[in-house]
Amino acid sequence: MSEDRNKRDVPVAVVGAGSWGTALALLLHRQGHEVRLWAFGEEVVRDIRARGENSGYLPDVPVPSSLFITSSLEEAIAGASVMVSVSPSQYVSGIMDTAAQYLDPEVQVISASKGIEIRTLRRMDEVYRDVLAADQMEQFTVLSGPSFAVEVAREVPTAVAVASRSADARARAQHLFQTDIFRVYTNDDVVGVELGGALKNVIALAAGVAAGLGFGQNTLAALITRGLAEMSRLGVALGAKRETFSGLAGLGDLVLTCMGELSRNRTVGYRLGRGESLDEILADMRAVAEGVHTTPAVQELALRAGVEMPIATEVQAILEGRDPREAVQNLLQRDPKPEDWA
Repeated sequence: MSEDRNKRDVPVAVVGAGSWGTALALLLHRQGHEVRLWAFGEEVVRDIRARGENSGYLPDVPVPSSLFITSSLEEAIAGASVMVSVSPSQYVSGIMDTAAQYLDPEVQVISASKGIEIRTLRRMDEVYRDVLAADQMEQFTVLSGPSFAVEVAREVPTAVAVASRSADARARAQHLFQTDIFRVYTNDDVVGVELGGALKNVIALAAGVAAGLGFGQNTLAALITRGLAEMSRLGVALGAKRETFSGLAGLGDLVLTCMGELSRNRTVGYRLGRGESLDEILADMRAVAEGVHTTPAVQELALRAGVEMPIATEVQAILEGRDPREAVQNLLQRDPKPEDWA
């Protein structure tokens, strides 16, 4: 695709130079936006400048020298009209405590982080309320949906959702990201879109475990369907719209993350199912598998809301050392009941 299409020249700070942050930076840069990509470590900056690619997180995808990258938050954020936050969810609060001082008062913050802060059980929308002014929060927007970073970076056709309580903010985010290969739908359900992006990672761990145990497509279909029921129940209890979980940020992302071999969460589950310990797996991974952090947070949220989530419960037990085959038997031997989505 041509890099000079749809020139819009919006100054955008992308905070987080992992695989997803780099992919979104490339997407925006190709449209002619003034993109500044922030990396936590100077070694990532040096790597991209020297190799012309983010070899640690997104290898074999060219990063043009015209895409500005820095390890200085001030350099990245000051004067930006839009800030896209793509840091792992457990680090967003700490990064934003520093970044907030550099934000333009009229900046639109778009969160593309998928997870729940385990220490406080807050969604990213709730995390940002502590650091953004009221006017900035009015424009706060979430981006989520089925989107492997490497495929977005390689311009594979993709569809996602953006959600905000402000119709104007939704429209601006849609216009910012929309291209002829990256389709953006709008949604007004911030809670549902955020929860969909976080909860699907827990079910993806279960899908990976099933694959690691050698189970087939019947098992995967059951996990996806009943996992979606669990996600919807908790989401509605926490204020989301049920229909959001039938869309891109719910079912769409769930299917991709459970079935795609590029899924980090599925990979962790697969290796657990093959008998590896969680410590061994995590020591071998550079990128973050958000589901590992999200699962205990989901368990606590479900307990507080009085929502039954048997798949998530067994995933947590596996992360704590339960034999995966025992977890499967626990699910299969539960009392028979109607197919209830309420």
